[in-house]
Amino acid sequence: MASEPPSRSGSDRALALRYHATVPSARDRVLAEVDALAEETAAFTTEMVRIPTVNPPGDVYEDCARLIGGRLRDFGFEVQYIAAEGRPEHTAAHPRVNVMGVRTGEGRGPVVHLNGHFDVVPAGQGWTEDPFGGAIKGSRLYGRGTGDMKAGIASAMYAAEAIRRAGVRLPGAVEVSGTVDEESGGFAGVAYLAEQKHIAKGRTDYVIIPEPHSPDRICVGHRGVYWFEVTTEGRIAHGSMPFLGVSAIEHMGHVLEAVRSELKPALAERITEMPVDPPGARHATINVNTVEGGQSRQDVQTPCVADRCRAVFDRRFLLEEGFDRARSEVVDLLERTAARHPGLRYQLKDLMVVHPTRAPQDSPLIAALDRSIQAVLGKPATIMASPGTYDQKHVARIAGIAHCVSYGPGILELAHQPDEYIELEELTQSTRVLALTLLDLGGVA
Repeated sequence: MASEPPSRSGSDRALALRYHATVPSARDRVLAEVDALAEETAAFTTEMVRIPTVNPPGDVYEDCARLIGGRLRDFGFEVQYIAAEGRPEHTAAHPRVNVMGVRTGEGRGPVVHLNGHFDVVPAGQGWTEDPFGGAIKGSRLYGRGTGDMKAGIASAMYAAEAIRRAGVRLPGAVEVSGTVDEESGGFAGVAYLAEQKHIAKGRTDYVIIPEPHSPDRICVGHRGVYWFEVTTEGRIAHGSMPFLGVSAIEHMGHVLEAVRSELKPALAERITEMPVDPPGARHATINVNTVEGGQSRQDVQTPCVADRCRAVFDRRFLLEEGFDRARSEVVDLLERTAARHPGLRYQLKDLMVVHPTRAPQDSPLIAALDRSIQAVLGKPATIMASPGTYDQKHVARIAGIAHCVSYGPGILELAHQPDEYIELEELTQSTRVLALTLLDLGGVA
């Protein structure tokens, strides 16, 4: 007959309870490391901001890639630099160099990829701070690309580092990449990494892109984009006798009026079920990006009737519409306009197509981020979609990964604005959320 194991005395049980109560959990240790690293996270953001990775043309990309790669190596990542060989943007003067770090896990857990672009738009006018100074004043860090999105890259890197410094080992791999050219389409950046299978279905389970959507919001997708060019053709003549020519600018005026009076009202009636923010962007929209005609690019003018006029349009279409409908609607509008105005000749050219995308509503990634946001901020996450596109389009369509969202520090409305800044508190909050999310996805309590 087996003997009964000795029972613990009341004092032993009390001692054990006190021991477990005083030993911090993995989550608590990681959060403590995030807070301890807050100043270093901000300082690294400043280092990146001071490298003016302006796109166009794509200045000093490799300098920023090397900075990120060096820090990733310090954080225990295996690092590789991936030049976009074969892409027309990748030139000797402006090489397109991406960086990617991989830190393997202990077992067979999920692979989580954190991606951010380090190219920034030109500074423009109207700044009261040095756009590439990275100055910290009060609670804010100023500079071009702070929110969009060098702070997001720092947040991702230091979330992973906080886990390492806390002595926590994840079962799966954590990957961090810094990529180029998002502001001009991302084709030499995330698209290239996806084409080369660095980010791919079957090797990558989840992708988080820390774009500036604020610490309490998860961005699950975006509308579609159809950029197209319309060129109207006329006949040149002397400007003193315009009746002998045909003005391509006047013909473009008919096209623009048709867009304004026919297409725009129709689009305003359509609304998506996606939670696009701001609410006005839940409607289908069209914008005229550029109009140029005649001798618009010449300093010295001569008296001529314009024989050519060109306009570029930005059509944002909804998940419910689809690209085929959006394009056929433009074709029909142009044909109707030409029929109403004899002699109107035009050419239509497709410039760029980005299809809408949305992560699955029941994605484990969204659920993990929501739990982490509640743990850090004490409230549920707001689920939203972006009015513009970002690199999720390439993750979804080229890499084939559905479980991709955007989550990161910063205020979206400040992107591309003068005196762009990041709130330091939001930087720390987002880093805490990302760190907890990595633990959650890895099954670490």
